[in-house]
Amino acid sequence: MGAKYMFAILNCLTVDHDPALVALAALVWIIGSLALFLLLRRAGDCVEARRRQWLAVAALSAGIGIWATHFVAMLAYRTPIPLRFGMALTILSAAAAVCCFWAALHVAGKQPRAWRSLAAGVIAALGVGTMHFIGMTALEGVVHLGVAPVPVLIAGGLVAGLFAAAFGTRDLGRTAGIVVPAALSVLAVVILHFTAIDATTLILDPALASEADGDPIWVVAAVMAVTIGLILLVLAGAFLDRLLTDLKGLTEATLEGLAIVGRDGRIVEVNARLAAILGIESRSLIGTRPEALFVDGGGAPLAWFDEGPVEARAFDAVQEDQWLEIATHSIEYRGRPCRVLAVRDLTERKRFERRIQHLATHDPLTQLPNRAHFTQVLEAQLRDLTRPFALLALDLDRFKAVNDIFGHAAGDEVLCKVTRILRETVRAGDLVARIGGDEFVILADHADAADSAQQLAQRILTAFAAEMDTARDPMAVGVSIGIAIFPRDGADAEGLRLNADIALYRAKQSGRGQFRFFDTQMDHLARERRELEHELRQAIAADQLHLVFQPLVSTARGQVVGYEALLRWDHPARGRIAPDIFIPIAEETGAIVPIGEWVLRRACRTAAGWAGDVGVAVNVSPVQLLVPNLPAIVADALAESGLAPERLELEITETALLRNRETTLAVLHAIKALGVRIAMDDFGTGYSSLNNLQAFPFDKIKIDKSFVSSVEDDEAARSIIRAIVGLGRSLNLPVVAEGVETDAQRRVVTEEGCPQAQGYLFGMPAEHPVLPAMRLRSVG
Repeated sequence: MGAKYMFAILNCLTVDHDPALVALAALVWIIGSLALFLLLRRAGDCVEARRRQWLAVAALSAGIGIWATHFVAMLAYRTPIPLRFGMALTILSAAAAVCCFWAALHVAGKQPRAWRSLAAGVIAALGVGTMHFIGMTALEGVVHLGVAPVPVLIAGGLVAGLFAAAFGTRDLGRTAGIVVPAALSVLAVVILHFTAIDATTLILDPALASEADGDPIWVVAAVMAVTIGLILLVLAGAFLDRLLTDLKGLTEATLEGLAIVGRDGRIVEVNARLAAILGIESRSLIGTRPEALFVDGGGAPLAWFDEGPVEARAFDAVQEDQWLEIATHSIEYRGRPCRVLAVRDLTERKRFERRIQHLATHDPLTQLPNRAHFTQVLEAQLRDLTRPFALLALDLDRFKAVNDIFGHAAGDEVLCKVTRILRETVRAGDLVARIGGDEFVILADHADAADSAQQLAQRILTAFAAEMDTARDPMAVGVSIGIAIFPRDGADAEGLRLNADIALYRAKQSGRGQFRFFDTQMDHLARERRELEHELRQAIAADQLHLVFQPLVSTARGQVVGYEALLRWDHPARGRIAPDIFIPIAEETGAIVPIGEWVLRRACRTAAGWAGDVGVAVNVSPVQLLVPNLPAIVADALAESGLAPERLELEITETALLRNRETTLAVLHAIKALGVRIAMDDFGTGYSSLNNLQAFPFDKIKIDKSFVSSVEDDEAARSIIRAIVGLGRSLNLPVVAEGVETDAQRRVVTEEGCPQAQGYLFGMPAEHPVLPAMRLRSVG
């Protein structure tokens, strides 16, 4: 049956039709089908709104192409009966084809799917069939139409399959995705048309009057010209639209704003990015002169140069800190030489650069200028100014204790509070900077530098006294200030800084919470101190250090129970240097660590040679307690000397527990585990004494000599001694009174129940201690 129908189609095609017109009809649909799938691909590349527009254009192109193919093929049909077509039905057939293809393209969707392609193929086949039979019905002449339904139905199914295959092969590739679907759709139209023609019978009816048409060739030519012209016009429109759309998309895709300036100096075209940068609608920019849109950093209209990019600002900037970079070059636009302005928004980059610059020159916590920025400003001021100015160096008192006890977060809070106080205290034009942990500097630029600096320092001290009350707030800190005046105290940055630091050191030595101006005497003392620092580091190797031992006696028996090892420095040129001078230097420079180890080992070796079980006490600096291997050093000193651990006593001050409390307590527990005794020295002068006694099981308490020296004429001092002795008795801790120098002092500490005492009354420190059985020189 299929072969019979195929033979009938071929017979109809070769015998019943004019081959030339058939070829012409085929050419029309070949062009139409190629246009269909080109436009369909274009639609798939567009956004939804434009996609719907292009689907309508593609449906129009396909419907008109199929209609023209049918019309020319009908005219190619060889029949002795003169035929002509009714206008209304002919137009209706074209409209049916367009509508069905529009529906088929919408059903087919963006991507090929089997069910979508099949549905679209059925709709397209119905559209072609509907167009064909409406067009056949439009025939006017002395004939009646007769149609064999079976061949038509078979052909319709085949055509639906071919169209489904055409819609399903759109994604084969750039070329194949157009050629293959177009070929399948051409085959579908050819099969349906010629099957339908073969299945149609024209029955002559002499009763129908009709006038014979003339030669239809001119009609064919007209239809061909109009149809192919329409299809080519649609294709050209699609090509131009894509070109223009892609070019516009390219200009909109750039991050730069673009403006084309004509020969008259006015803007003729802009992209959306430039409108967004300037905050002006695109149409408002057309016809505007660039000089009216951009200004330089000073606010003047921007002068245009072609040497390179320039930085500018918008005349009416969207953001206050907006900065733009503008580059120009020449192009040909619309056949005329024009200039292109490429505008780049530098705002975010400038903000980032300012942020980086700020981080590089400011302290991240307080937002004050840092050391580097302060140094730059100071050096610039030294170059540019000839009038005097003041440099104030500030250091916080008790800040380390606050930081260690309450933590770094509390320390940061204190630093921020100090920053606020300083900012509120200084005058406009003064520069406040943070150059270290708790170190600040102020650059005070005033004509009366000395007087203004003194007033400023006094205002700072007053503000600290008002807002930092140590009696009420345990986190309160004080401040010490050193002042240097330019050019009196230094002509360069290094000299001014050094002399301000020297004045600061003198202020701290004078009792803290004060200010001092630099003077030449300070410079002399500072130089001497630096020399002492250097010489102290060499003192051990030069054998300039030695130990003396002061007895510790029992107040009840008047018998020596131990000795305290004291360090002495005999300088070959300076003579004997007091411990109050060189010990603080050693602690500040770190030299106390090797010196303290030397004292410990020497004291253990000396005490090991004493008869009996008399012990030796060695002072340990807070700095030494920060050394993690201190317990190992103590154990090694004991092993090396052969001294029993219970005969060694280490004395620490309360201030040692203020620095890294947890670390210090861990070190003390490790030392106590060796069997060594631990005594708290200078009890009552530190911070939170009772808390310290609770934190660590001390073996002895030593009352600071400041209380003992006042007991003769200060009842409060005697009460303090009585309280400490009672505390020691309740805690089962021996109490030692230090600094007993008179019989009256001895009587008081004895009457108050102090079991042990120490001082010049019982013996001066000596290199060779007396025998342990020594009795008191005076018993009152």
